[in-house]
Amino acid sequence: MEPLKVLAPDDARAREETHIRRVSRYADPYLARRSAGRKHPVEDFLFTYYTQKPGQLKRWHPGAGAVLTGSQAATRAAWKHYRTLDDGELASLGLAAGSTAVTFDRDAFLADRKEAVAFAGIILRGTAARPAQFGCFGLHEWAMVYRQDKFDLRHEYLQLRLGAAGTDKVVEDNRIRCTHFDAFRFYTPDAIPLNEHSPSRETQRHMEQPGCLHANMDLYKWAYKLLPALPSELVMDCFELSWRIRAMDMQASPYDLADWGYPAIPIETPRGKAAYVEYQRAFADEAAHLRERLATELGAMSGGPPR
Repeated sequence: MEPLKVLAPDDARAREETHIRRVSRYADPYLARRSAGRKHPVEDFLFTYYTQKPGQLKRWHPGAGAVLTGSQAATRAAWKHYRTLDDGELASLGLAAGSTAVTFDRDAFLADRKEAVAFAGIILRGTAARPAQFGCFGLHEWAMVYRQDKFDLRHEYLQLRLGAAGTDKVVEDNRIRCTHFDAFRFYTPDAIPLNEHSPSRETQRHMEQPGCLHANMDLYKWAYKLLPALPSELVMDCFELSWRIRAMDMQASPYDLADWGYPAIPIETPRGKAAYVEYQRAFADEAAHLRERLATELGAMSGGPPR
């Protein structure tokens, strides 16, 4: 467990202001669209699929071991999983007795989130230990609309780039090998038996692998679920990787998103497959570093006796 360290108020304010600007770049356009009743097929996703809301994401947290004082401490004193330092701790840090200072409440967090912390650790460590697979070519998105007319399914306002028959042919002409349950569960009924794997919630901890776009997008989910134990800067690093992966995932999808500013990656062609794998490998490299940072933070926060 990290020792307590007081953050200078000016440094803490600068970090908080930087974080709010960073989040606002993504969140404010989404909130404006939502207010106007408009949707975006790519840029709304992280705010609608995941449970972290824009207002929650804008809250800056310094992470475990950091001590805030002054107005920032007063604001957070009533926030969940923060605690006020006692006089002994204040004295050891050179702070005046009776002053307001807060830090991450490790005891309360682990008491409330023990199972979530354990599962996040299993997923992060297990995924990192497996070999990356790069042969899926994003066909999970195609399997989600396979024979959609038969099931009277529509992806709202989006058109299929190759039409229904062309989309179905791509699915039938390729090997479907998705390992990620939260993609597989959206397959159409006729696409399910075409997948080489049968991922489930129960097998997720054994099947997640570091080449999977969705497993790497989910680093954002594991990060925000560990707030306020993690610094918000790390959460936003995961968010921004997830944002870029989502854009590429939809470019490789069967939907025509050219008018939205997202040109297609035609994975039905050798050129498109090669481009997909190039992106996929680069994202996997980025995700590996973030996964290690998350695992390190998780180990420091959950290891050793609580206090």
